[in-house]
Amino acid sequence: MLDLAFSTRDLARTRFALSPLWELVASVRVVKHPAEHPFFRPWSDEVRPRLAASGLDWGLLADLVPQPPQLIPVFIAPPPTASVPDIGLELAVLKSTAPEQVRSGLSGRRSPRSERIEQLLDNPHRGLAELAEVMAAYWEIALAPYWPRLRSLLEGDVLRRARLLAEGGAQRLLNDLDPQVAWDADTLYVRHRHVRGSRQLGGQGLLLVPSVFAWPQVFSVTSPNWQPVLRYPPPGVATLWERRTPPPHALAAVIGRSRAVLLAELDTPASTTDLARRTGITAGGVSQHLTALRAAGLVDAHRSGRYVLYVRTEAAEVLLAAARS
Repeated sequence: MLDLAFSTRDLARTRFALSPLWELVASVRVVKHPAEHPFFRPWSDEVRPRLAASGLDWGLLADLVPQPPQLIPVFIAPPPTASVPDIGLELAVLKSTAPEQVRSGLSGRRSPRSERIEQLLDNPHRGLAELAEVMAAYWEIALAPYWPRLRSLLEGDVLRRARLLAEGGAQRLLNDLDPQVAWDADTLYVRHRHVRGSRQLGGQGLLLVPSVFAWPQVFSVTSPNWQPVLRYPPPGVATLWERRTPPPHALAAVIGRSRAVLLAELDTPASTTDLARRTGITAGGVSQHLTALRAAGLVDAHRSGRYVLYVRTEAAEVLLAAARS
């Protein structure tokens, strides 16, 4: 059990943030050990072949994200400085990590060890630049096509919790975070498998980061020189991988049935060939409709090796949700 003691100043400085970089890091556990994460199997079954086909050497990243009881070094996913940073900003922060922080983050008894990590320790500046480049490539293959949907769920969780704060104050907000988290008498109790002890937040407040790929665990950062962080899974993660209902008739009446069908099929990123096979629309027709949807800001495209994958944008998610309601 980890006990986090709050002062009045800590409560006043507690805030929410999203972290694309943390989602990247947490997703590595799923790619490495898909059998241990059956909940994410629809995602990993799509992503692992793409990573293999890309030829990306992400061995250092894999070494830095071990399974428990080892610890994930804080510096590879530092607490975000903005409420909704983009991956480029977070990777820039990663690359600017001081060499002493890298060495400190990998000096613990439970820190990961490998030949690649030793090379990182020998030359942190070069190693971090190479790591950031690998992470950027991994992001484009494994997470960028899914990010609009992930972000929509995460931002929705923050908005819901803002309402809880308005209705019941900090006590209701903190007691609702996760079954593994409880608030009582100015202390937040976090049930961890491998982390124990007590920590005074020291007036820094607590950074609350909803995380899809943290599920079903909570993760915390209480290391000196870092903002204290609690990463928790939001409700509704299961809905990310469900097949949705057919497109609403009202939406089809506005943008046309074929385009509405294609938007509905893009629950997960798909290629033109995939969409043609699933919808019965010719590959040429799919391409023309996707071009129009992309021009309207409803679809985006991401290259993954030899594949071009299409995905709904946030605007499309809002449009579909409004039509279904």
